[in-house]
Amino acid sequence: MKIGITCYPTYGGSGVVATELGIELAANGHEVHFITYSQPFRLTGREHGISYHEVPVSNYPLFEYPPYDLALATRMSEVAAYYQLDLLHVHYAIPHSISAYLARQMLAEKNRRLPFVTTLHGTDITLVGLDHSYLPITRFGIEQSDGVTAISNYLRDQTVRQFKVKREIEVIPNFVNCDVYTPLSPEVREAGRAQYAEPGEKILIHLSNFRPVKRAVDAVEVFARVVEHIPARLLLVGDGPDRSQAEWLARRKGIQERIHFLGKQASVNDLLPLADLMLMPSELESFGLVALEAMACKVPSIATEVGGIPELIEDGVNGRLFPVGGVEAMAQAAVDLLSDDAKHAAMAAAGRQTAQQRYCASKIIPLYEAFYDRVLERAGAGVS
Repeated sequence: MKIGITCYPTYGGSGVVATELGIELAANGHEVHFITYSQPFRLTGREHGISYHEVPVSNYPLFEYPPYDLALATRMSEVAAYYQLDLLHVHYAIPHSISAYLARQMLAEKNRRLPFVTTLHGTDITLVGLDHSYLPITRFGIEQSDGVTAISNYLRDQTVRQFKVKREIEVIPNFVNCDVYTPLSPEVREAGRAQYAEPGEKILIHLSNFRPVKRAVDAVEVFARVVEHIPARLLLVGDGPDRSQAEWLARRKGIQERIHFLGKQASVNDLLPLADLMLMPSELESFGLVALEAMACKVPSIATEVGGIPELIEDGVNGRLFPVGGVEAMAQAAVDLLSDDAKHAAMAAAGRQTAQQRYCASKIIPLYEAFYDRVLERAGAGVS
């Protein structure tokens, strides 16, 4: 197939999933075209069969806000026509599904059908979409899509409940490449850990875009309590609006020398297996991709029991779950787990097993391919 993919190319779950999906589809022999305002940050090193098309946006003085959604629709239609795309797959409903709808209508004027698939990722439904300014158009974009997927049962149910949509939404969960996200050999792991920690110290990690919903400050609070009992270091990976607050708290707690603010990292698969524990104290997660990536690397997660996380993490088996804001309980669980090598090893192995059995790319990508086939068949545009 020839597939156009549009996503937010920045450091966030929807962009990560869309980029990894494109990489995996290209590896399976499909022709993939990313259409967005900048190159997705994870497009590094595995790009055979992938093209990138930048969306230029006019800075005409009349526009107080550049009309990216209209520029995107135009570029979608141009790329689809020139490269004879079979379908578009847009990630995050607003504004991408609306831009795809406009592109489809533009090409219909030329007697060409261009189906589009929308994947719902979370905040496009739970935060942005529920804003009364966007709710009607978000519902419209979902209803007009030729196919809709959601990354968890939780998100599908929330979408149906909040938006009263009548169309079918198929759940295709997030995935991880189990050959890329994998534990390291003891020698390589110890060499990597030496960059951040002394021998005998534990390494905890938090990875996010540092938006308030990710509660990165809670990760620092948890770590401050852990380090009172166990020699440890914290790797904070990512950047965003709450980073300065996390830095301030680290200084106030007097633990800034034990925390490494690493900023945005393209190859988190090299960092995750160095850690002993993932901290994911989010206020809401529709799936919990970073926990899955950590699990594939044999790194258990201390996470919150919200959204779609319980679909991924079974408390006490492949991770631990706590109420939002329960930093004391999270810290105690972290100390208990890091102090018991046998329990930690069992939980780490269970996490890797969960990733391999249920969420490896080799299991999930065929679900997307089959979904595309059904969409194309319904649209009367089957691919030979």
